[in-house]
Amino acid sequence: MAFKYFDKWSVDDIAIKDPGLKQYIRLEPGMVLHGGGRHSHKQFGKADVPIVERLINKIMRSGPGVSKLGGKAIRSAKACGKKYKGYNIVRKSFGIVEKQTNKNPVQVLVDAIQNSAPREETTRISYGGISYYIAVDSAPQRRLDIALKNLAAGSFAASFSNKKSIEKCLAEELIMGANNDMKSFAVARKGEIERIARGAR
Repeated sequence: MAFKYFDKWSVDDIAIKDPGLKQYIRLEPGMVLHGGGRHSHKQFGKADVPIVERLINKIMRSGPGVSKLGGKAIRSAKACGKKYKGYNIVRKSFGIVEKQTNKNPVQVLVDAIQNSAPREETTRISYGGISYYIAVDSAPQRRLDIALKNLAAGSFAASFSNKKSIEKCLAEELIMGANNDMKSFAVARKGEIERIARGAR
């Protein structure tokens, strides 16, 4: 028996165009979207966690109060440690995505990840007491982590001090990310990271 995300959305026709991310995006959902951290004891075990559950885990941002990311304030305690709340946020946002785009929201999520995963970053090198930055290629696993982090962060940044619900903000972030729209926080961050890396070559 093939399970569906939230008993609604199948993954049979989902296409992943990015060959680097293909082996790290696990589409097949389990019976429940709650792994209980079983993957945490195995290196790179998160590659076996369904992609929607990983988004839910990113929605459960850690830390109290308000934090800063990319110059924007983020209400980080909104779903901190609350798995069921994160589950409902993603489920409702997927419904909004389907209503606005008439597409499978899992495909929209995958497209948003592909468009917001940076291919190049900078790293700091120290040599003879002098530190400088050089451009390096991003590993596929890290690209996926950064994309999910920025999609969640952009949603919280948009909902902070705003009448819009976090569900609607997440849906808008996913749609803009899937369309490669620079208004998306995640897509804009990708462009910024790659632009800095180009300058450090």
